[in-house]
Amino acid sequence: MSSSAAPARVPSFAPSVRRATAPAPAQPTPDIHLVAAPARSRSRVPFVLLCMAVLVAALVSVLLLNTAMAHGAYEERDLQSTIARLAEQEQALLADLDAKSSPGALAKRARELGMVQDSTPAFIDLGAGKIIGAPAPAKK
Repeated sequence: MSSSAAPARVPSFAPSVRRATAPAPAQPTPDIHLVAAPARSRSRVPFVLLCMAVLVAALVSVLLLNTAMAHGAYEERDLQSTIARLAEQEQALLADLDAKSSPGALAKRARELGMVQDSTPAFIDLGAGKIIGAPAPAKK
């Protein structure tokens, strides 16, 4: 049974009573509510500009990093060549020192300076405080 069913019949032995019923509206009344105005859509321009700024900053930093690394590579190559040149110079100087410190080269340089070879060498024993041998002046 539905609530819109017809009113119940009154039995015939009862006096007839009419009930007043409100007339049913033809159309249901709509519920009216206050609705907020639609939010204005935000512009995408600031977001796009932010993304572009981040992208440009990343590209510039990569470029600067690459440039710094290339500069470091050039410096490293220059330093390596300097090290190689100095190592060659060191080897040449050591070879020259070995040649000049050989016994024959030392004897030749001593003769050029006017030194003579002693035929009767003498030695000093510092522990005993004695002179070993017979010291004599060298003859020219």
